[in-house]
Amino acid sequence: MIGETFKVLFHLKKPKNYEGGAIPIYMRITVNSERIEIATSLKCHPEYWMKNAECSGGKSSRGTDLNNHLSALRHKVFNIRRSLIELDKEVTAKSIRYYLTGDAEKPKMILDVFRLHNDRMESLVGIDFAAGTLERYKTSLEHTRSFIKWKYSKIDYPANRIDFEFVNDYEYWLKAVQKCSHNTSLKYVGNFRKIIRYCIRMGWLKKDPFFGYIIRRKDIPVVPLNMVELQTLKNIPLPNDRLQHVRDVFVFCCYTGLSYADVCNLKPSDVAIGIDKGKWIFINRKKTEAGLRIPLLPDAVVIMDRYEKNSHCVSGNRLLPVLSNQKMNLYLGELSALCGIRKKVTMHIARHTFATTVTLNNGVPIETVSRILGHSNLKTTQHYAKLLDTKISYDMNKISI
Repeated sequence: MIGETFKVLFHLKKPKNYEGGAIPIYMRITVNSERIEIATSLKCHPEYWMKNAECSGGKSSRGTDLNNHLSALRHKVFNIRRSLIELDKEVTAKSIRYYLTGDAEKPKMILDVFRLHNDRMESLVGIDFAAGTLERYKTSLEHTRSFIKWKYSKIDYPANRIDFEFVNDYEYWLKAVQKCSHNTSLKYVGNFRKIIRYCIRMGWLKKDPFFGYIIRRKDIPVVPLNMVELQTLKNIPLPNDRLQHVRDVFVFCCYTGLSYADVCNLKPSDVAIGIDKGKWIFINRKKTEAGLRIPLLPDAVVIMDRYEKNSHCVSGNRLLPVLSNQKMNLYLGELSALCGIRKKVTMHIARHTFATTVTLNNGVPIETVSRILGHSNLKTTQHYAKLLDTKISYDMNKISI
């Protein structure tokens, strides 16, 4: 290599409390300014050692054998250096030692890299990442660990051995063994792909195992509540406060378009008087940090005022008594059964209901809906806001002759 200084020399190194006799021979390898010493397990009496020639000057067969060993060792070091150059690997004194001693540089293990990624992400929660994003990557790490154990019966796997077969089998395992849906499986594969890209950038993996791998997400239709279902859910008598709280939070989202993450973090101070002298919500979306300005409809104001003096909300500085997303969805299933609603009702359905039933179906322009939802482009809004048949019929009747 141009400009590289490379030297190999042998020397005697007296041990502590040396009292005479043969002395151990050490090999010193120097690459540029880096220097390491390796014990050769060979010895030579100092009176026979030729310092300048770095060999024994003895004429006996023992001296000849010693010099042959030293020559072979030097030759091996030069061969290792040449091999590293041919493999386009960095030549360092340490890398030569690794290969010389049979302890070649250990490859990075994929789960170690994944853990490092998650540890760094955890330190940046609230700065660059949301807590929910970290949890998804933690789950993805556990899935990757379980897959490696299932396929290879190992606790980890070298990053440099991950290939297309690994990726393809990982997707299969998520679907067939873990029973994840198609889109959920691809989300985990996508998380894993980020770790692979990091390995490639760091030089731990030469070939992208995702080359030729195609990710095609299925468009899963989300059916919002229609106005009859929404009114039924709003007005049905409920047996306890638990379901009452869940209903209020859900309906509030139906009239504001807020996601679970945003309504969960909503504080009384996020509500202020808007340009029309009415109450508005002013926040930044947790997912995208886009600024939201949402005028509150009368039904939303009624729900908000209902919890103004609620002890749980006051002590937690929260606008509404929002439970965990898992519990909210669980109780919404119970609530929809009471209402005779056969659709799968989740917190995410509230956002779709706002986009279709509450706004677009009542003549609110899609540009306005997009702004309220915090979308950066109309394509995203169109995914949420699938027009209902009644709105299509209404619009077409306006131009009927």
